[in-house]
Amino acid sequence: MWWIYALLSAVFAALTALFAKVGIKGVDSDLATAIRTVVILILAWAIVFFKKSSFGLFELTKTNWAFLILSGCATGLSWIFYFKALQVGKVSQVAPVDKLSVAIAIVLSVVFLGEPLTLKTALGAGFIILGTFVLIA
Repeated sequence: MWWIYALLSAVFAALTALFAKVGIKGVDSDLATAIRTVVILILAWAIVFFKKSSFGLFELTKTNWAFLILSGCATGLSWIFYFKALQVGKVSQVAPVDKLSVAIAIVLSVVFLGEPLTLKTALGAGFIILGTFVLIA
């Protein structure tokens, strides 16, 4: 079931790039990111309240809070740089470079989380890196 969510994530990420490229035309990329963030904030909280998940808010530990805040900061910076890249570059070049995050995440998961690096995972990351360079060259 996880792969269905991951595939949907990929589809919506692709749509994000297309919609953003059209939406930022003639707009400051930071302003565009802020508008996008407000929309996401409203949508995310609407889902939380619809699913009645807000009760879990009181069960979060200090570690949960710290790493969720760090994750939010990383996401925000990612979006700011992504929108700036889309504003000055082509979607067909920006999107593949952005997807290098997959290979970077694999390396970081091995180094910091102690996840195993299998031959299959290493080859997959290598192909992602190679594919990125093929697409942007």
